[in-house]
Amino acid sequence: MTSTQATEPRETAQQARNSYRAVLIFPILVLAGGVLGYVLAEPLSGTGHLINPGLGVIMFIMGLTLKPVDFALVAKKPVPVFLVVAAQYILMPLVAVLVCWIMQLPPELAAGVILVGSVPGGTASNVVAYLARGDVALSVTATSVSTILAPVATPLLTLWLAGQYLPVDAAGMAMSIVQVVLVPVLGGLIVRLLFPKVVKIAMPVLPWLATLAIAAVVAIVVAGSADLVLEAGLLVFGAVILHNTLALLLGYGIGIVTRQSISRRRTIAIEIAMQQSGLAAGLAAQYMNPLSALPGAVFSVWQNMAGAIFAAWCRRRDRIAAEQQDVTAEVS
Repeated sequence: MTSTQATEPRETAQQARNSYRAVLIFPILVLAGGVLGYVLAEPLSGTGHLINPGLGVIMFIMGLTLKPVDFALVAKKPVPVFLVVAAQYILMPLVAVLVCWIMQLPPELAAGVILVGSVPGGTASNVVAYLARGDVALSVTATSVSTILAPVATPLLTLWLAGQYLPVDAAGMAMSIVQVVLVPVLGGLIVRLLFPKVVKIAMPVLPWLATLAIAAVVAIVVAGSADLVLEAGLLVFGAVILHNTLALLLGYGIGIVTRQSISRRRTIAIEIAMQQSGLAAGLAAQYMNPLSALPGAVFSVWQNMAGAIFAAWCRRRDRIAAEQQDVTAEVS
């Protein structure tokens, strides 16, 4: 048991149930958005122009949850932050390429999977890191840094790795990321600095507002390619599960190889495996092909389910370790 874990207060049973309920409800709401988009495909088919505003709302809410102190870890402990962000933008895209090769995906789906692997870490990773008893401060900092780097990293990686499948407008994609990611995040951060009391009052509802916005974006994306969902659904779902699972395992392995603490191993795995997939779906719908947006939409649902499972596994390991420690203490 690490020193961090040793000093961490134990959650009550009610707190644990509330935590699991929160992380499980997120994918259910997003899944409901996808189903709604499919069922109401015709009336929603003309709402594609709302994708970017929806993404902007999500990023603004992310900015509201940030504080300048969240970036202090970069100066205090740069190595783990660099490790997570580097793996985020190196390992995840390369795993996406591997998945495309293994499954022999058609060009449109391959480009979408690679785009999912090239976007920054998702904000839900911070919640899952907490549930898994990971290093939450590292998770928040790494997500923030990868988001700031996204206007440069995401278009270049997509152009390099997905350009062989479909034409990629890297410049246009970079400008869109600045508009729907960087500007809203900075705006949210500034609003929190100017009106901290108001933001504090609104804080409990912000995750739910972000989830509803993600569900709305997924609904619009699915509506735009509803006629292709049944045809490509199983293939996309298989690619998403393989992509996410490999990233989770390899991320945890990186933590072991680099001799990180258990809490940081968990955080590295979570950060690498959980993406801003709503952003990927929106960018794919705008700059690629309706079919290319499906991996991002499906990933939005699956990553939260996988995160809940991983968090449960981590907590079970902690419980077993604690029980063994108690038995050892009684024997001695």
